[in-house]
Amino acid sequence: MNGKQNVQKDSGSAGTGKPHVRLEAWKASMDLAETVYRMTAHFPGSEQFGLISQMRRAAISVPCNIAEGAARDSRKEFSQFLSIAKGSLSELDTQYMLAVRVGCMRRDLDFEELLARTSKLLTGLHKKIKGAPSS
Repeated sequence: MNGKQNVQKDSGSAGTGKPHVRLEAWKASMDLAETVYRMTAHFPGSEQFGLISQMRRAAISVPCNIAEGAARDSRKEFSQFLSIAKGSLSELDTQYMLAVRVGCMRRDLDFEELLARTSKLLTGLHKKIKGAPSS
């Protein structure tokens, strides 16, 4: 396992009753949020309250909603938070495309791959939760 996937090295949460830390969708979304922070650090200062703020907010929302949903008492609530996370991921994708179009950054195939991977994992988790018997 590479350093990017081993989020538990930093979180100190393994085995502490935090179910989200075991979810691949959460791990990928944490990698995505970290990447967005690094990427937007190079944006023009004029975007501090524009694309930088919006992209970081959307990126943070994805793992936070996964974590909050995983901590809920029912699959229905978890599913609702996963829907919100999917919406935030779509926002981030749109903001990324806009950042490229307005020249804040160049197209980044690695970032696009991470977006796609996170989306696939999140969609798979959402389908699994929705299809499981209610608890």
